Amino acid sequence: MSEAPASPEAAEPTAEPADPGLFDRIVNLCKRRGFVFPSAEIYGGFRSTYDYGPIGVLMLRNVKDAWWRSMVQLRDDVVGLDAAILSPPAIWEASGHLANFTDPLVDCRHCGARHRLDKLDDADVCPTCGTRGSFTEARQFNLMFKTHAGPVEESSSVAYLRPETAQGIFVNFVNVMNASRKKPPFGVAQIGKSFRNEITPGNFVFRTREFEQMEMEFFVPPDEGPKWYEYWCGERFEWYLDLGIAPDQLRLRAHGADELSHYSAGTSDVEFLFPWGWDELEGIAQRTDYDLKAHSEHSGEKLDFFDQATGTRYTPYVIEPAAGATRTLMAFLMAAYAEEEVRGETRTVLRLHPRLAPYKVAVLPLSKKAELTAQARQVLTALQPHFMCDYDETQAIGRRYRRQDELGTPCCVTFDFDSLADHAVTVRDRDTMAQDRVAIPDLVDHLHGKLGF
Repeated sequence: MSEAPASPEAAEPTAEPADPGLFDRIVNLCKRRGFVFPSAEIYGGFRSTYDYGPIGVLMLRNVKDAWWRSMVQLRDDVVGLDAAILSPPAIWEASGHLANFTDPLVDCRHCGARHRLDKLDDADVCPTCGTRGSFTEARQFNLMFKTHAGPVEESSSVAYLRPETAQGIFVNFVNVMNASRKKPPFGVAQIGKSFRNEITPGNFVFRTREFEQMEMEFFVPPDEGPKWYEYWCGERFEWYLDLGIAPDQLRLRAHGADELSHYSAGTSDVEFLFPWGWDELEGIAQRTDYDLKAHSEHSGEKLDFFDQATGTRYTPYVIEPAAGATRTLMAFLMAAYAEEEVRGETRTVLRLHPRLAPYKVAVLPLSKKAELTAQARQVLTALQPHFMCDYDETQAIGRRYRRQDELGTPCCVTFDFDSLADHAVTVRDRDTMAQDRVAIPDLVDHLHGKLGF
């Protein structure tokens, strides 16, 4: 039975879906400014795969770093792990993925298109060709990517690309507990690639067959499961708010009984209001003791905990917050995107939280004259140990400001001709466009103050 979710759901947002045109503007911005490129584009592309460009790789790293900082660095009850991507069938048999990790697939007899039955708005109408009553009977389609490890493709060499990072944590439960000297309640966090053979990938980087997850398994005494489930629902909801997503763009939705996974006694999703409507950023699941008991039974190894204080032995319950790094990046981009009129021109700006911004500071000499560029580069060198910086000396200064606005850079530092005499620079704020004159020796401290870290 589903447990009660944390309090954020009580005040469910009533916002309407964002302007549908926002989706196209974000996709255009991502390619034009180097956030995301279609993979293998010169060969016509490869459906549902994307490459993260010079700006995107920085922002994606920042999303993951912000998650790791919140989940591991600022806590003393969570440690990290990086488990293998390839794993033997035994793991997925024990976890239930080989039997249960499926989606209902239907084919349109008229046009041949394939669809997930559970994602159709009308289960009788093909969204590709509009034909009614043309679907085949639904059949279950396993989402696991199968491969072979070794020189011969035979049944004994079958391996799988992991569809989630969680199982690597479960099979290492005792190893991590002994090595870290932790005891429940404690968590194990992991960020890494996962692979799912989705029937209908789409919505840009929201649903892809290769993606990154940010997952944590929090092991607790069984009777503390409901308390910790509610706690992590609240903590994870607040994380998105703290990094700049507006409250009316988020909600926490509890799963109905018919939605629950085979291992779940209760799940809530943090959902974002995308242009196509509400969709999941992260699930927080009460997995009970399903996984540890299943792996213990199949492996013959004990995966439990002996509490010396009470003299009792038990299999911990698990609370799992599991977020998609790439879809979270997409949500942060959409939440930060704004257009406004400035002196008769449209300014596009990404009002990203400073921790998420690809570049924290851009150093811009006013002109390409050697006496300015040489000293501007000295300023850049002084800032680089402290911040991820960009340097740009091409085009007019106004155009360079606009480019940095589109990249979400919080601060621009301009070295001008006055800087040669007063040894100061102009610091421009992305959001207000206000400018302050700051002495170069004070610049690092000034920027730390503005960025908040």
